[in-house]
Amino acid sequence: MKLITSADNHIYKRVMQLKHKKYRDEQDLYLIEGPNLIREAYNNGADIEMIVQSEDYTESITVKSDSPMAVMTTGLFCKLSDTETPQGILAIVKKRIYPEEEFFDPKMSASNLIILDRLQDPGNIGSILRTADAAGFQGAILLKGTGDIYSPKVVRAAAGSLFRLPVLMEDTPDRVIRLLRKYGKRIICTSPNCSKNYYDIDMSENTAVIIGNEGNGVCDEFLIKSEILVKIPMEGTIESLNAAVSAGILMFESVRQRHQKRII
Repeated sequence: MKLITSADNHIYKRVMQLKHKKYRDEQDLYLIEGPNLIREAYNNGADIEMIVQSEDYTESITVKSDSPMAVMTTGLFCKLSDTETPQGILAIVKKRIYPEEEFFDPKMSASNLIILDRLQDPGNIGSILRTADAAGFQGAILLKGTGDIYSPKVVRAAAGSLFRLPVLMEDTPDRVIRLLRKYGKRIICTSPNCSKNYYDIDMSENTAVIIGNEGNGVCDEFLIKSEILVKIPMEGTIESLNAAVSAGILMFESVRQRHQKRII
């Protein structure tokens, strides 16, 4: 295999492009880095277009693959890496685009959804996707204005959940609400200005939980058209929780309720 030694090489240029959202959107591709994520991608049937590794990378990822592989000098690879300590291997992955009918899988008709309303922080977005995956949610709907889920920071924070959790992008709150009602989802919105605590509401199934922007909260249209507004009660003078923490509390309350119903 020929060693890539120049930044003029087309493979190097292509990977460098995919560090930017514009090119990820144009090509429906994104980058994953490190042997663990690449192993997760293969194990979950992700479409890996190419693997790129540093010349000094020695670890085996122990997967069967017919994906093309490129090797480049350590110096070039480090320029492509998005981490302070490069792991020596990355992959170009095809985005999985879910049409409406596949996203709302009838076999999971009773399952819950998480809705991200213009969240911006990559750590929050990735953590919420990972938590939704762990909580057995059907998928996540991202409203336009939410940060790019295929950015390197979100991909790392999601820790492989992007390969398992269906994601649907929608342009407007009205479109999201129409879809949720079409498929029989009860809409629950978080708001500090309401009287109902989250644990007093049935969230065990057929529920869509909306989490709002870190600074501005949930948009007015969601607040007005949701069936139920809930809050997380807090002590002292704290006004709000981190978005990912709030989402985690609500999602795992739905898990608790679901398990409780099974016991009863």
